[in-house]
Amino acid sequence: MVMKVYSPEFKADAVALYLSDPGHTFEGIGKNLGISRETLRNWVRAERARHGGGSTTSTEKNTVDSPPTAEELQAENAALRRELAAARKEMQRLAIERDILRKATKFFAQEMTW
Repeated sequence: MVMKVYSPEFKADAVALYLSDPGHTFEGIGKNLGISRETLRNWVRAERARHGGGSTTSTEKNTVDSPPTAEELQAENAALRRELAAARKEMQRLAIERDILRKATKFFAQEMTW
């Protein structure tokens, strides 16, 4: 297997992202950043050890060792639905803005040729 080398800045940013919200999981952040869950977990453990927080939290243990409960899955599902609705609304706004800018670009392109 090929060992990947990550810059210290990348590692620090990945750890900071994971630690920024207790709802983050090693699996989710790792997948989004293209690193393994175990690699991220090791980086977080090392960071916590450097800052005196070497023990794992109950949230960390839950995301690694045991499957989520039905209530946790329902809460996550509801949060994801809200996030999806907000993302769709944002995409719609951006599409409208893009169309406005395209029309403006065409208008100004015509004005410049006169």
